[in-house]
Amino acid sequence: MNQFDQTINRKKTQSVKWDTIEETYHQEGLLPMWVADMDFKAPEAVRSAFQAYLDQGVFGYSIVPDSLYEAIISWQKKRHNFSVKKEDILLNSGVVPSMALSVQAYTNPGDTVLIHDPVYPPFAEVVKENDRKLIRSQLSTEDKFAMNFAEMERLIQEEDVKLFILCNPHNPGGRVWSKEELQQIGDICKKHHVIVVSDEIHQDIVYQPETFTTFQNAEPSFKDFSIVLTAATKTFNLAGIKNSMVFIKNAELKQAFEKVQKQNQQNGINTFGIIGTQAAYEEGAEWLDSLLDYLKENIEFTYNFFQKELPNVQLSKPEATYLMWLDFSAYPLTDKQLEEKIVNEAKVVLNPGISYGSQGSQHMRINIACPRATLKEGLERIAGAFK
Repeated sequence: MNQFDQTINRKKTQSVKWDTIEETYHQEGLLPMWVADMDFKAPEAVRSAFQAYLDQGVFGYSIVPDSLYEAIISWQKKRHNFSVKKEDILLNSGVVPSMALSVQAYTNPGDTVLIHDPVYPPFAEVVKENDRKLIRSQLSTEDKFAMNFAEMERLIQEEDVKLFILCNPHNPGGRVWSKEELQQIGDICKKHHVIVVSDEIHQDIVYQPETFTTFQNAEPSFKDFSIVLTAATKTFNLAGIKNSMVFIKNAELKQAFEKVQKQNQQNGINTFGIIGTQAAYEEGAEWLDSLLDYLKENIEFTYNFFQKELPNVQLSKPEATYLMWLDFSAYPLTDKQLEEKIVNEAKVVLNPGISYGSQGSQHMRINIACPRATLKEGLERIAGAFK
């Protein structure tokens, strides 16, 4: 049996994905296909590293070993042709916390921050909760997602934008922004002195023939006004270990980020984050390659299912991530009615598209990172509700 076909009972494991749905929707028997973690075991190498730490039985304060930095540097070079040095790397509890710190480090209250629409909801949250002005540039969602560069430049000029937060690969659209697209956005931000924060947490979950380009590889000068956020946690299903990387090659930007980190006491790292990240990067490549094959098959399965069973639901195959963006606009339903129909009639929980921005209206995001049998059940439930 394929290791990813194994069904794991995650109920009553304090899982956000599995154990919050009943209190959220007040009913039993719901199938969660929402929160972006996978229903697969982490690689054996990671579990063995955790077990060795557990066996020694003492869980005091930990130092960060050079071997972790070496693993990060090696992974970025091998998988993404991205050269970083130890002095370019800061560690933090997560990509979203790092995003919040970057808003604090590089802008002042009242400053304007630009994001795309639709995009992962915490992008907007970290801006608004830090008392900055939020501006959205709408992505074209015809066929596949595309940036509107003219609108972005206009907004940057009119609104005096100080910071742009990029999602690459894009969540929920599954786009891997091309080197040329990154060069265009970088040129605009460079011209208008806008700092770029690039969330690249999905960088490893990219399907051939697509290739991922980190923002700082798009053009050498981009390192002077950008920072890159990533982690092993999305790749290897380790969200709970709370560790991420911040790559900053500009000394001034690094100093500003470190200052805010220290002000917020955000420079301590979870020991499991240290151990899990190092083990994953050192020994997880083969597991990841097998995972990508399985996820790609799940994407094909999902796409073909909707084409055959629910052709009125529009969707495209993502170039990256294990998330698919479903367009239900053919059905005369409000966003609230759409969510209620899927929950109450299909007994499936998806992420409402409207939470990603106005462009997400009448859309839903589905997580296909689960055993094929679970996926099939979820899709059949959805089809049953709409037929």
